[in-house]
Amino acid sequence: MKNAINWFEIPVKNLDRAKNFYETILGAKMQPMEMPGMKSAFFPADLQNGIGGCITEAKGYDPSTKGSLIYLNGGDDLSNALSKVEKAGGKILMPKTAIGPNGFMAHFEDTEGNKVALHSMK
Repeated sequence: MKNAINWFEIPVKNLDRAKNFYETILGAKMQPMEMPGMKSAFFPADLQNGIGGCITEAKGYDPSTKGSLIYLNGGDDLSNALSKVEKAGGKILMPKTAIGPNGFMAHFEDTEGNKVALHSMK
């Protein structure tokens, strides 16, 4: 097993609103996909060599600030993504915090009510 995680899904209530939020803070386009009863948008990923994930709107997918916490790639300096969270409709829950030699992390609540985190080395 290369990684403990190979895929994640963040539940959303409004795919378009959530897609706009994540594209804004991450500065990346997400690829939409629709299946019967489910709408998703995929985060950029090298699925052959790494971990991927998406946001998903479907029955039974309920946003939450409790439960598992997903850390998204904050880029070269997570201050850039973090500075866009509130402007895009989210809320910063934990500001950029040093975690020693492992870089920095921050927590935020997205437009859907999910607690999500960012990580970067700067």
